[in-house]
Amino acid sequence: MLNVKWRPVAIIATLVLLIHFIVRSPYIEFQFSQTDDAKDALQAERENVIANDQAPANMKHPLPVTVTVTQDVGTPHTVTSIVKETVFVDSDSANEVLEKANAAFVVLTRNNDLKDLRETLVQLEDRFNRRYKYPYVFLNNEPFSDTFKEKIQGMVSGECQFGLIPEEHWSYPEYIDQTRAAEARKDMQDRKIIYGGSESYRHMCRYESGFFFRHPLMDQYKWYWRVEPGVKFACEIDYDPFLFMEHNNKKYGFTVSIKEYIETIPTLWNTTMDFMDKHKEMIPAANLMGFVTDKKGDYNRCHFWSNFEIGSLDFLRSDQYMAYFDHLDRAGGFFYERWGDAPVHSLGVSMFLNKNEVHWFEDIGYFHGPLWNCPKGDANKKCWCPEDQSVEIKYKTWSCTLDFVALENP
Repeated sequence: MLNVKWRPVAIIATLVLLIHFIVRSPYIEFQFSQTDDAKDALQAERENVIANDQAPANMKHPLPVTVTVTQDVGTPHTVTSIVKETVFVDSDSANEVLEKANAAFVVLTRNNDLKDLRETLVQLEDRFNRRYKYPYVFLNNEPFSDTFKEKIQGMVSGECQFGLIPEEHWSYPEYIDQTRAAEARKDMQDRKIIYGGSESYRHMCRYESGFFFRHPLMDQYKWYWRVEPGVKFACEIDYDPFLFMEHNNKKYGFTVSIKEYIETIPTLWNTTMDFMDKHKEMIPAANLMGFVTDKKGDYNRCHFWSNFEIGSLDFLRSDQYMAYFDHLDRAGGFFYERWGDAPVHSLGVSMFLNKNEVHWFEDIGYFHGPLWNCPKGDANKKCWCPEDQSVEIKYKTWSCTLDFVALENP
């Protein structure tokens, strides 16, 4: 035990060390250095940036305040190299966003997805939405439980809406032969085709292809970001992708693109060509068909992986896309084969949009088992994903992303 006469000395020594630590602490030093003059200067600089619609590429900022990264260096092929317009957060409050898009996250999920969905939403909120507070629309073909709604509402920053899918959107149309559909499922299951025997998977693909954007809860929005339970977000997203899309005339954004299993879509391409032949007036001369065809003009099976999408709801609601979906739906391939929403969306995008209207979000670190989209180079510094695992690097022959990048702009 310390001798009583030494206790004052020990106390004084402790106080000296504590004062030294406080003075030398970089955090305290940073806080003390933010004088009123410095804050005013920073605010003036940001107001000037907003007024001139431009920000220096190397602008430093204390998290979690967001600033725009803008470089006018010609036509970009990825957001890593240029972001023309995004959004600022007011310097006095990281919770007050100056501008937001009319947008929402849309999540097709079920009550038993709660654990995986909560893990995903923790990452999405932390990486992005804690600053922007965009709303969520959760859709289910069965009623959500009170437990599900309580646990989801308690962990996200944006408003939550929970919708029941209308039965007519998750059932067989009258023109589908259900006996033939059951025989097709049995055949594909016997051939061990992925999800070949699943009836619910087919309803899901049809719903995502032609109905989610028609749910009444989606009517008020112009933009959507599709989220699935269990996916991971590995990077800080320090700008607003919705506003990037809106301000840069983009209609569809993706992270991963790969080739589809031909066994699931044997007649999809011929059905699509039949639509194009009947509706030539709907296909613009500047399109993206080079993404889904090889040099001979044959279907190459490339598609944007639709478990991640940021897109325009006006595009999906358009007469052209709806006519295409109706044509496919009447053909019956969602049930007689196993047409996925990813190739359907991708063929619609390729017919009706051009490359300048489609964007690869290279800088959004995203994982949907078993594939990564992971930023490279300096962009990876704000991520925890391994860049050599990104699909266009690890699975070069399966990925279509670099083929998209190589396409010429119209």
